Amino acid sequence: MHAVTQRLAPVDEANLLLDHVGQVNVFLVAGLLAPGGFLAPDGTTDMAELRAALRERIAALPALCRRAVLMGRRHHWINTAPDLEHHIRLVEPVDGLAGLEHKCAELMSQPLGLDRPLWEILVVPSATAGELGVVLRIHHAVADGMAAVAIVQQLFDAGEPREAPAMARRVRVLTEAPSRTLWQTVRRLRVGLHRIRQTLRGRDIGATVLLGERSAHRGVVFLRTDIEALETAVRTQGATVNDALLAAAASGFRAALTAAGEPIPARLMVSVPVALRRRGTAGNQVGVMLVGLPLREPDPGERLRLIAAQTREEKARARDQGTLEFMRGPIGARILDRVARRQHLVAGFVTNVPGPEGAFRLAGAPVVSLWPVGVLAGNVRFGVAAVSYTGNLFCGIHFDATNVPGAAFARAMGEEMARLGA
Repeated sequence: MHAVTQRLAPVDEANLLLDHVGQVNVFLVAGLLAPGGFLAPDGTTDMAELRAALRERIAALPALCRRAVLMGRRHHWINTAPDLEHHIRLVEPVDGLAGLEHKCAELMSQPLGLDRPLWEILVVPSATAGELGVVLRIHHAVADGMAAVAIVQQLFDAGEPREAPAMARRVRVLTEAPSRTLWQTVRRLRVGLHRIRQTLRGRDIGATVLLGERSAHRGVVFLRTDIEALETAVRTQGATVNDALLAAAASGFRAALTAAGEPIPARLMVSVPVALRRRGTAGNQVGVMLVGLPLREPDPGERLRLIAAQTREEKARARDQGTLEFMRGPIGARILDRVARRQHLVAGFVTNVPGPEGAFRLAGAPVVSLWPVGVLAGNVRFGVAAVSYTGNLFCGIHFDATNVPGAAFARAMGEEMARLGA
């Protein structure tokens, strides 16, 4: 008889409800492994050694040893020992890095079954010459980006230590919420009501190829940028790496609209997650800020400064407001799910998660690259996710390959990242 551990936190229940046909609320991290440990120099893998190396680590992570079971009107976490033969498995070889991108795109439309713990590790041969691909998938009900990084840190072996990225250092200090004055509480309620109205009625974006019903045919493109060079270059303009990511995404959106033959708006609103103070047991503790990307600004430096001015103000407001009002429980999530299918408030998702400290090994195999791929929800057809790792910013672009020119977006974004970091 399985033991009930606890009822899902309301925000985690909300994320579980957002997973349904046509919308898989599972994000992934794809990596490349060099030979070592369970991976022999000739490319052969010892899956038994990999599972043995991870068995005790997984057992020590409650989030990976439970499944969600509906009891009455709410889900509860039930202790369940994962079947490692299923959760850690070898899949068919792919054709190089492009093949790994294609595999990840396919996985973004494949749900994780509720009859098991909501995660899996897939080992993917032939991802590049001499390197092995690995894909970790975790349901959003289990963890947000920050919680997923913590899981990775406990699953993988620590390699050569490095100084933590500045973004990670800033996030870790957000552990205790300050007390609120009466005026701050009233202001928070007023802003919350404004955000609810904005979500329900926002029509800033006209008819566009960027929004609409999504097909099952997804695309994924990986990018990589030297994060130290990028941070040094943009800091002189009062901007952060996250601001640079948004500026590069603006170039991507402009290129996609141009390729689709659509007019370029003065600005395009995107949704950006903001890490909150970690409190309680919820796997999801993230706020949201809206950022208007200036698409017509011809000067890259001015575009970056305009974005930085917004994020400085909006990030503080998002942290003060906390979790998006509609995502604080299952009732709000159901409303948001319906509204999001026809919304014209945001045209894309852009997320940047501070990565793990140092380099990692998976059962002795060095992890040389690490790309995140975020979820697409509602009627949004473009999403960008990024993580810092070993001195690089690794970006995964996820898009509806049937309806939008994803290649044009990725090419323009990559070129802009290179310019910003020069």
